[in-house]
Amino acid sequence: MSVVGFDFGNESCIVAVARQRGIDVVLNDESKRETPAIVCFGDKQRFIGTAGAASTMMNPKNSISQMKRLIGKKFADSEVQSDLKSLPFAVTEGPDGYPLIHVRYLGEPRAYTATQVFAMMLSNLKEIAQKNLNAAVVDCCIGIPIYFTDLQRRAVLDAATIAGLHPLHLIHETTATALAYGIYKTDLPENDQLNVAFVDVGHASMQVCIAGFKKGQLKVLSHSYDRSLGGRDFDEALFHHFAAKFKEEYKIDVYQNARASLRLRTACEKLKKVLSANPEAPLNIECLMEEKDVRGYIKRDDFEQLSLPILERVKGPLEKALAEAGLTVDNIHMVEVVGSGSRVPAINKILTEFFKKEPRRTMNASECVARGAALQCAILSPTFKVREFQVNESFPFSISLSWKGSGSDAHDSAPDNKQSTLVFPKGNSIPSVKVLTFFRTETFSVDVQCHDQSDLQTPTKISTYTIGPFKTENGEKAKIKVKVRLSLHGIVTVDSATLFEEEEIEVPVTKESAEENAKMETDEAPTDAAAPPPTSSNDSDVNMQDAKAAADTNGAVNGVPESGDKPVQMDTDAKVEAPKKKVKKTNIPITEVVYGAMSTVDVQKAVEKEFEMALQDRVMEDTKDKKNAVEAYVYDMRNKLNDRYHEFVQASESNEFLAKLQEVEDWLYEDGEDETKGVYVAKLEELKKQGDPIEERYKEHTDRDAVIDQLVYCINSYREVAMSNDPKFDHIDINEKQKVLNECGEAENWLREKKQQQSLLPKYATPVLLSADIRKKAEAVDRSCKPIMTKPKPAKPASPATPETPATPPPQDGEQEQQQQPEQQPQEDANASSNGNAEQNGNQVPPASGEPMETDKPENTGSA
Repeated sequence: MSVVGFDFGNESCIVAVARQRGIDVVLNDESKRETPAIVCFGDKQRFIGTAGAASTMMNPKNSISQMKRLIGKKFADSEVQSDLKSLPFAVTEGPDGYPLIHVRYLGEPRAYTATQVFAMMLSNLKEIAQKNLNAAVVDCCIGIPIYFTDLQRRAVLDAATIAGLHPLHLIHETTATALAYGIYKTDLPENDQLNVAFVDVGHASMQVCIAGFKKGQLKVLSHSYDRSLGGRDFDEALFHHFAAKFKEEYKIDVYQNARASLRLRTACEKLKKVLSANPEAPLNIECLMEEKDVRGYIKRDDFEQLSLPILERVKGPLEKALAEAGLTVDNIHMVEVVGSGSRVPAINKILTEFFKKEPRRTMNASECVARGAALQCAILSPTFKVREFQVNESFPFSISLSWKGSGSDAHDSAPDNKQSTLVFPKGNSIPSVKVLTFFRTETFSVDVQCHDQSDLQTPTKISTYTIGPFKTENGEKAKIKVKVRLSLHGIVTVDSATLFEEEEIEVPVTKESAEENAKMETDEAPTDAAAPPPTSSNDSDVNMQDAKAAADTNGAVNGVPESGDKPVQMDTDAKVEAPKKKVKKTNIPITEVVYGAMSTVDVQKAVEKEFEMALQDRVMEDTKDKKNAVEAYVYDMRNKLNDRYHEFVQASESNEFLAKLQEVEDWLYEDGEDETKGVYVAKLEELKKQGDPIEERYKEHTDRDAVIDQLVYCINSYREVAMSNDPKFDHIDINEKQKVLNECGEAENWLREKKQQQSLLPKYATPVLLSADIRKKAEAVDRSCKPIMTKPKPAKPASPATPETPATPPPQDGEQEQQQQPEQQPQEDANASSNGNAEQNGNQVPPASGEPMETDKPENTGSA
């Protein structure tokens, strides 16, 4: 079972795996710990990760990045529109209202959703983990921002399915950071809570989490965030500054050139890092645009002045997190800063002023999320035994359910009779299950929606669940319990709907069994109907009865369950017969509609497309390998023909082969530049038909002496043993020894003849004495001689066994009478002794080795 954690960042990704000794960050193909989150589409294949980053400059319009900002969002979203201004690739609105990314792939225009591109990147991360673990990777944990909506979380799960992954948990990035921080700390208090503020300033967003730690547990107290405050915003400030400066000084407009914009943004990102450690920094780019070299210069103070609008927004999430946690600055014991954008000195200055304490950097700013995700995966996996550490996660949004009132009520005949209730308030624990009770006569629908839209720019309605059809016996309102689940991923679903019907059966009840029947009644109907599911500690039972203008006698929305739900008490002393109530439970079918999510059919189609593209990538990689093999063979063989192979090939043959190698080299860089795998394989085989005999002659010449020495050693060894006078070989018949000598002589003569023939041949001739033949001859000698010379000596005839009498110790003073034993004991005494009764008879079992036997002391001899 795989235990892997993925940190899918906006700019780069990190993979961490769990091992016996702890959590390791995996290196990619370039031996780097971070993999760029880029997918580049080429004319023949995709380039993902590090390969995609290398191709970005040459193919910017087909290089897709920042897909994390697009996944699960509407095209009309203001943040999407703002992000698209800085992206070099084309994005349009799809038929479902979500972004559609346009690229040119395999020579044709193609369009992919952000979820599909996200899945492509996940596939690359999965491959990195598999190469490192040398095993299949399926189960994993993926870090997501706390501000991801229900639809974005579903999109990540869909992308994981397309990539062939099974996420055990979509863990919040700040929670993963807190887990990686707390699980290794051995000095956490047992009673008093240690409050730590985690500030994560990433590439595109800022997240704040306040967590309370106790020994063996972590509780998330509050979340806050700014979705558009990250390191890239500082890069953009520098980019716009220098773009305006270059337009004025060099008369070039980088906004009109995608490649020039990309190069300037990359240079500004490096400049920002230099300014983090230095008070000033230069900017130099060669041939930025129109063959013009540009130069720039900026001081840190000027950079902070440019970034002032960004820095002013930093305090907002900090104040919100403190307020939601119900804490003051004095209650925060430590502040941990992580994230790639947290290295800007101005941010640290703001954090120091706000929290009145210096922020700490005890964690790896880039790797903490991946490590925390891998730890969470290890906790959920049976593969590893992890230190007991409880994570109490909280949900950052409020989710409510709404429904239409029943049409049978007079007051509900109005067209707008929507009712709703808050099911999962903000800060609700994850996971959680709640049970709602409805009273209906026919099929009805329930809508899941975001309760508070103040900080979200997504549609209010998340999904709709149609519950039914179902039948009731009397046509009256039936009691239906709906189980609503907030999953470990932070996704709200309606799990099940159960119809409860009470049937009255007349059963005679005697006084003796009245008490038992009363207990059965209470257990069967009311208790079972109102019991929350055992899978959650947060279950609640809310009565969802239709609301009227005022609460009537039957109950109200979110009110007390009807009186019919109360346990039925039986007076067994007064009644001899009582009606027995039996509760019949029936599962009701549920139909789910999630707005904006991929259907199961679309996901399956995307899985097939991903498989086809991955197969195409593998074919192209194999083709490149075969082409490189042909090129390497040409260069290698040409050098060897002029060096070590010179004596093993005739001049005419060498010239012909060199001409052939030159012809293939010219073909590689002209007509053979773009061929199929089979063509390169055939070309290599064609060259090897001429080159292999030369290589074989050289190899035979270099290996021959060592193999001959092995055969000579084998012959001499067996001959020496056969002629030896050692007594241990005396049992071997003289005729058999002569066979060994004959075999050795025959092999020696064969070797002598072959060596003479070989010595008469030039090195470029086909050899007659082959290493394989010499090895076979050595094996034949060994096969013939070894059974003879290793024959074991015949066993000596066994002599009749004589009974051994145990050695008797010399008599001691006072023990003469005890020591005068009969020479031979009766069979019964011997059996008693052998059965472990020696102690009862006053004697011990004699040692088998014949050592002196200890006797009992005089005072113990008569105790038996």
